[in-house]
Amino acid sequence: MSSPSHSARFTSRDLAHVAVFAALVIALGLPGTVNVGTSGVPITLQSLGVMLAGALLGPRKGVLAILTVMAIGLVLPVLAGGRTTLTSLAGPTAGFLIGWIPAVLVIGWLTMRMLPRYRVVPGIAVNILGGIVVLYAFGLPGMMWRADLTFWQALTANASYLPGDLVKAVVAAVVAAQVHRAYPALLAQDRGLPRGAEAA
Repeated sequence: MSSPSHSARFTSRDLAHVAVFAALVIALGLPGTVNVGTSGVPITLQSLGVMLAGALLGPRKGVLAILTVMAIGLVLPVLAGGRTTLTSLAGPTAGFLIGWIPAVLVIGWLTMRMLPRYRVVPGIAVNILGGIVVLYAFGLPGMMWRADLTFWQALTANASYLPGDLVKAVVAAVVAAQVHRAYPALLAQDRGLPRGAEAA
């Protein structure tokens, strides 16, 4: 009877995971941005952090980590290219930033369904679905709205980003496989299992 309520609460360990991944997403923005074409949407490493947050923290802690980054971004320029949350929402990247939340939700939820044995190939597929398909489903309408583009214009403007996004999906899956292998109980509580159950 106590397991569901316990798993619904955030423990100090959960909050530490959230803080570490929020810091990771912010750190991945430090190298800056690379602009390709005239779309106004830069290539950054922060979407890799979004994939990792979902794949390693699950939907609950993953979303909280992303919301933490966005909250910090309200007062500090922690997004790639020295942008704040508000400046990002005011530009063509608005949809992509908002899309971080459903992206990490989808990746986290599907990753939880895959455990206890995380596999790289399905993990890549999950990352592509959440970190590319879902993210672009929000990002492209944002570009259409903020940059006054048609759907086709927004899609073709982002075509050059897809190879890099696919590489991120692969990297995130490889990292997630190694971490879940080393720490099999990482998401045990989120799945309603007692801590250490999978280590046995």
